[in-house]
Amino acid sequence: MKKKAGPVGIAVILILLVAVTGVAWKVVDRYIPSREVMDPAVYFGVTGEGDAAIVMPDHVVQNKALVKDGTAYIEYETVKDSLNDHFYCDEQENQMILTTATDIIKIPYDSAAYTTLTGNGTMPYQIVLLQESELYIALDFIQQYTNLEYTIIEEPLRIILNNQWGTKTYADVKKEENVRTEGGIKSPVLTKVTPGDKVTVLEQTEEWMKVLTADGYIGYVRKKALNDTYEQETTHDFDEIVYTSIHKDYDINLIWHQISSQESNQALEMDIQDVTGVNVISPTWFSISTNDGDITSLASEGYVALAHEKGMEVWGLLDNFSADIDTVTVLGNTASREKLEDRLITEAVNCQMDGINIDIEALKEEASESYVQFMREMSVKCRNNSLVLSVDVPPPYDFNAHYNRAALGEVVDYVIVMGYDEHYVGSDPGSVASLSFERDGITGTLQEVPKDKIISGIPFYTRLWKTSPSGEVSSEAIGMNTADEKLAEYQVEAGWSQDTSQEYAEFTDGEGNFCQIWLENEASIEEKMKLVKEYDLAGAAAWKLGFERASIWAVISDYLD
Repeated sequence: MKKKAGPVGIAVILILLVAVTGVAWKVVDRYIPSREVMDPAVYFGVTGEGDAAIVMPDHVVQNKALVKDGTAYIEYETVKDSLNDHFYCDEQENQMILTTATDIIKIPYDSAAYTTLTGNGTMPYQIVLLQESELYIALDFIQQYTNLEYTIIEEPLRIILNNQWGTKTYADVKKEENVRTEGGIKSPVLTKVTPGDKVTVLEQTEEWMKVLTADGYIGYVRKKALNDTYEQETTHDFDEIVYTSIHKDYDINLIWHQISSQESNQALEMDIQDVTGVNVISPTWFSISTNDGDITSLASEGYVALAHEKGMEVWGLLDNFSADIDTVTVLGNTASREKLEDRLITEAVNCQMDGINIDIEALKEEASESYVQFMREMSVKCRNNSLVLSVDVPPPYDFNAHYNRAALGEVVDYVIVMGYDEHYVGSDPGSVASLSFERDGITGTLQEVPKDKIISGIPFYTRLWKTSPSGEVSSEAIGMNTADEKLAEYQVEAGWSQDTSQEYAEFTDGEGNFCQIWLENEASIEEKMKLVKEYDLAGAAAWKLGFERASIWAVISDYLD
């Protein structure tokens, strides 16, 4: 006789049914697409009236644009980072400065321009907009100097902007499909695409494609909803700004000439009597003397005339070596920066110089943007006066990336890599310029600057290092002949160092100091000149006249055309 299921049994059965149903539902639910729709305003980050997102070709920039009275404005930092870094904000003068290859355009914050509206003639718009302490630039104005096109779409406000041209990958939609925030059916829906729509393909996986839709959504679509991808060339009519350069049809062989007084100028003929092959001499004539942009000048017309007679161009050097000078202040203030530029140009023109060499050292990171602006403005003024503009930069490392060699290389005629002071006053003893240090400086700079603009800076000096019995380290810079005299004095013979590609010697002097020296001579200079040839650079520059011996010039000339 069968027993009826009691309450406990029924409960167990019900629990089992619920469990099975739950498991089944979980299995089924995995394959049911989410219907959650993301709020477009949240997606685009639009929070207030007039706020607009910027849809770039591969990402969305939130809260960095405005639309006011029908005119689109882009936040200044976004313009600098993503569209055109030749804009410079001068907060002290309440103006924006745009530097092109030939012009320095100043735009007061309250300035207006005019745009053509079909059927309505012209209508003014403000170029620079200051709103809630944030600076915005009119996109119509930016577009005049930048290769881009854009469309404004409302609800929510967004600016679809394209500044990337060339071959792109596209796909046509073959069936209606949701575009989702991530590559999975459980991620929220952004929008829909329908048959006939065309999407830009950004990434592809096995089942999903990351796409940009025509109305500015960047999300994921299942591959099966799209036809096969295809490539298409995208172009835009725009006259790109061309930065012309003065480029010599011969290799540069430059020597820096340290000038400390007008009397030093008078010694030029004697100083260069054994020099051969040099085609540029760079006297250290100019120094920034005040934070208002004044300079001291030792420029001499007679010096230039004699150098020209000897077949040398003259590129006067400007430095910032005075301890009283705050480079951040000098370059960051437009009035002082322009004063500095105009004084240099006036001196160069009056003395009939051929170029200007800028040697701004120990540059602080906060001065970086103003430094680049200074070089851009100098390039316009030098270009308009047929003056060669060169700049001296240290070998590139993470800690000095703010020199922005790529920006410098765009506007100057030559970038000189100062391949020395690997070891310096205050450091541990070591080579002033080992071959690997030279090579690293060249190859690092080549990543940002064209080879035909790079000049390799080499030292004619070495350092005699002394470590006292108490462990105190000191050094002095000495020339080639003086170094040889030291070795002869202590009857020491140097040996070749494979690590540095220099001759090395060590000895104990009469005071008990342990002395070390890594020599610069014909052998080490030849190794450095081989790099100039190997990387097909624009030439070599040496610091400084007087530290060399006459035989060095033949070594250098052998590697220059």
